[in-house]
Amino acid sequence: MMAKSKLIQANQKVAKSVVEAHEKITDKVVGAYTKIEDKFVDQYLTHDGESIADAKARLKLANEERQAKLKDEKK
Repeated sequence: MMAKSKLIQANQKVAKSVVEAHEKITDKVVGAYTKIEDKFVDQYLTHDGESIADAKARLKLANEERQAKLKDEKK
């Protein structure tokens, strides 16, 4: 019985390490994507004097309006 509990403990330790590594990788990938996205929005999609956050909000609103219009046209 003791061997089984040692195996379970070892398995839990490995699982914890894998999850932590996955979370770190995910954070780095998402962070890198966000930097690239912000740079793209800043360079190509902002209007004069508009912040990146304002441009993203404007684009999101425009997309939502487009989606609503398409939904209405399908009815």
